[in-house]
Amino acid sequence: MKSRPVTRRAALLGATAFGGSLALSAPAAARPKSEAALGSYRAAYHYTIPDNWKNDPQRPLWIDGSYAYYSLYNADYITGAEGTAWRLATSPDLVRYTDRGVALPKDTTPAGDAWSGSAVVDERNTAGFGAGAVVALVTMEPDAAADSQAQYLWYSTDSGRTFRPHGTQPVLPNPGVKDFRDPKIVRDTDRDRWVLALAERDKIGLYTSDDLKTWTYRSGFVRDGYGTLECPDLFRIEAADGTLHWVLAASANGTARGLPATYAYWTGDFDGDTFTADADAPQWLDHGPDWYAAVTCEKRAADGTVDPTARYAFAWTNNWEYPHNTPTLPADGFNGTDSVTREITLQRAGDGTYFLASRPTPALDAYVTRTTKLGDVRVDGTTPLDFTGTAYEIRGELRWTPGETENVGLQLRKAPGGTRHVDVGVYVKGGYAYVNRGGTLYPGGTRETHTPVDAGAGKVSLRILVDRTTVEVFVGDGRYVHTHQAFGLPGDNRVALYSSGGPAVLGGLEIRELGLG
Repeated sequence: MKSRPVTRRAALLGATAFGGSLALSAPAAARPKSEAALGSYRAAYHYTIPDNWKNDPQRPLWIDGSYAYYSLYNADYITGAEGTAWRLATSPDLVRYTDRGVALPKDTTPAGDAWSGSAVVDERNTAGFGAGAVVALVTMEPDAAADSQAQYLWYSTDSGRTFRPHGTQPVLPNPGVKDFRDPKIVRDTDRDRWVLALAERDKIGLYTSDDLKTWTYRSGFVRDGYGTLECPDLFRIEAADGTLHWVLAASANGTARGLPATYAYWTGDFDGDTFTADADAPQWLDHGPDWYAAVTCEKRAADGTVDPTARYAFAWTNNWEYPHNTPTLPADGFNGTDSVTREITLQRAGDGTYFLASRPTPALDAYVTRTTKLGDVRVDGTTPLDFTGTAYEIRGELRWTPGETENVGLQLRKAPGGTRHVDVGVYVKGGYAYVNRGGTLYPGGTRETHTPVDAGAGKVSLRILVDRTTVEVFVGDGRYVHTHQAFGLPGDNRVALYSSGGPAVLGGLEIRELGLG
């Protein structure tokens, strides 16, 4: 997978195709009225960049009672100019955001634009910029032809609102390799020092420092066959059974093995120098095609208290196979949406292994505008629901008769004539849950994704988050999640149930409409 900012390419806005029918090569103001009449595709309750382009999220920080969230932003995307900066938004709950503009600019030093990295609040003044300064390590590449990706230090003394460079030379120079990027800093409280995880092609390099300026290489975690292990992550979490574990993760590409291209993670132990995984193969935090460059951060209470048993996680809802194929650009003048924030916890499976379970952040409860409770709904064939909408959550339990029912699910964002829809369901005969966006104006790439289901159990719970351009499906205990971009037309707002091979039930069906107001 290509991880560079999208601006580094020969033709920034060519005649890209949307669902094989619409060209997306100009902002809404420049499009014919017939295409401008698409309506708005700006998400109702997901984070979207105000204008132009965004890609990688940067890990949020808790500063002055709210989260400071930076993302890679190109103000010149529509005009075709290159380079990304860090744009800041603040949020009390990682659902509702206030835009604060560019905090770390591009092209103001000889190193050029700013790529992914991470920032920390240096509460003990280890770097010498003052107690509470925000210190960031940022990948920059002054010479793309010379394998010059390196880590540069920036700092802020105004609570992360604006950053200035610490000189013009990298604090972690490139040792002569092609991929050397995406630094993720964490505090190792046991050894009272900083730890850095760095993307180095098939290796995650681990470094330590006392002052955020001088870094010592300690070890490398190597896994081949997953593309470049980029946007790494490292954290410690208390499992539901009270045991402590470390998690090492990265955005990876497992498609050659029939696996996702999202957030791969390993549970294990970290001794301050080396990470030892519990298993050779990774697990995946999302099984859809559109959950990339994910970040996790501490879950904080309103008073700033850290919950050691949970973290928040979210990702860029896109894929490098088709990053420009979105109706948000001609309709709304932007291209950049994040997934919903989810809460992740570490659970112990029946076989003794551990896995990260996801659920939508409980903070979404505050943004429910209307709830429709339909109870148990039986289906044998196709049953339309008495509901229309484009931004909502569906909760319910699919129930079927093992050995009889073959397939059961929901059609979402269904067109009035029924020709377009996203299918979410369980193929009982195959023993898997699925999301299929092939019936929509989908952006390209994977049409359908699968995760295992115990067909003999006869039931599975679902939580499905639908917004104007995304469908996110949380299956059962949250071990498996599917995130898909899926683009309908403005009137595609119906919902229907379906089953084949016998009747089924969607039990306790509840639909919660969501919006930020």
